[in-house]
Amino acid sequence: MPKMKTKRSAAKRFKVTATGKIKIKKAHLRHLLINKSKKAKKDKNKAGYVHPADYNNAMACLPYA
Repeated sequence: MPKMKTKRSAAKRFKVTATGKIKIKKAHLRHLLINKSKKAKKDKNKAGYVHPADYNNAMACLPYA
C-alpha cells in the first residue's frame, strides 16, 4: 500500500504539540495594525490552538502527525 500524502498547506500552518494539541498562528495580524489596540496585537502573537470541533478535520490533513 502506498504512503498517504500530507496536505502541504496544513503542514505549513499546523504543529502538533507533545500533548496532541494542534498549534496555529492567530489571524488578523497582517495589515491595518494601526486600528488594533496594543493588547489585541499582543494577544494575536501568542499561540492559538485548533478548536475541538475542527480537530478531526485538521488531523485528517496530517496523517503522520
